[in-house]
Amino acid sequence: MVALSPSGSGAISRTSWHAVSAGFLGWTLDAFDFFVVIFMYDTLAAHFHVPKTQLLWATTATLAFRPVGAFIFGLLADRFGRRAPLMANVIFFSVIEFACGFSPNYTVFLILRALYGIGMGGEWGVGASLAMETASPRWRGLLSGILQSGYSIGYLLAALAARTLLPLTSAQLPFGTESWQWMFWIGGLPALLALYIRMSVPESEAWKQHRAPDLATIGRTAASQARLLLYLVAMMTLFMFLSHGTQDLYPDFLKNAHGISTKTVADLAIIYNVGAVVGAIIFGHLSELIGRRYAIAAALAVSLMMIWPWAFGASFFVLATASFSMQVGVQGAWGIVPAHLNEMAPDSVRGLVPGMAYQLGILFASPTSNIEHWLKDAFGYRWALAGFELVVILGLATIVLLGREARGKAFWHPA
Repeated sequence: MVALSPSGSGAISRTSWHAVSAGFLGWTLDAFDFFVVIFMYDTLAAHFHVPKTQLLWATTATLAFRPVGAFIFGLLADRFGRRAPLMANVIFFSVIEFACGFSPNYTVFLILRALYGIGMGGEWGVGASLAMETASPRWRGLLSGILQSGYSIGYLLAALAARTLLPLTSAQLPFGTESWQWMFWIGGLPALLALYIRMSVPESEAWKQHRAPDLATIGRTAASQARLLLYLVAMMTLFMFLSHGTQDLYPDFLKNAHGISTKTVADLAIIYNVGAVVGAIIFGHLSELIGRRYAIAAALAVSLMMIWPWAFGASFFVLATASFSMQVGVQGAWGIVPAHLNEMAPDSVRGLVPGMAYQLGILFASPTSNIEHWLKDAFGYRWALAGFELVVILGLATIVLLGREARGKAFWHPA
């Protein structure tokens, strides 16, 4: 194994790969568990006998409760280390996801999706801090892109599951169960990831060097960074509007505005999530060359150019090309986020501050689908999505370029 130093010399070590793999797999499986719902709005609305607009609140509840998980698991990670809270988090969200498949009514389902939001909110902050603290500054941008691409891989896997499982009838499934239940039961498998973390991922050296003596110290340190946290929350709110505004309702948009079948929608989702993975890795690595802020702005420029064909394209080829390119830009910008947030955060609260900024951003952006649905009723589906994202992209580029960065910051020092 090639040891990594904070100066960034050497190759990517086995330790780094294990830490990034744990964060990547956790975020992949977490995203899968989230995105299965967006492919089943019609199915779940029919099953629970509620309007489809009411199902949107289940997604909103998941997003709104994510800051709770970021706070709880972030505090634990800064006080007791990254590994144990990450393992507990993975087990928690897996159990809740599995239980969603047994929901007897909409009320229970809504409560479970809110609880799932706590698990989803805790995973990113802890997993990202562990991965970025282990990575060499030389490779941090690339590994940041790989880590964040797990979100798109999870979306892609959800699309594959929707394409293969949802068309099946109860007669084709064991015990007369329904296909929507299996979508959630598969989501319980990530609990096995805890075993991998336990056996292969070492504790963060950065945490060992900067560990706080108690929870009160962590709270005081975080409170002293209120101005930084406000800036990061504002930035992450716009990042959330960017991603969820282009993803959560897009399958429904393709079905209703273009009359595309569920199977073809899944095919398109697979295509544009491949673009998302490509974008996250390319722009994550580019951020090492031109800086975090300029790389984010470059990725946003790609998405800005794609708004019109992405929303108004009239053929499968145009929609596929535009949605692929749109997500190259969207997730290209997102691929830089793990490195950018962790570099900006103070050493002793790196488990808490990035995760809280990330998840408070999603709290404020949690009504994204509801806002776009309201805009759809007022201006039509195409103009709703296009107009919303135009404003978001321009706003996000402005706040990022006016901010600062700490590219290459050393997280720990050899003894």
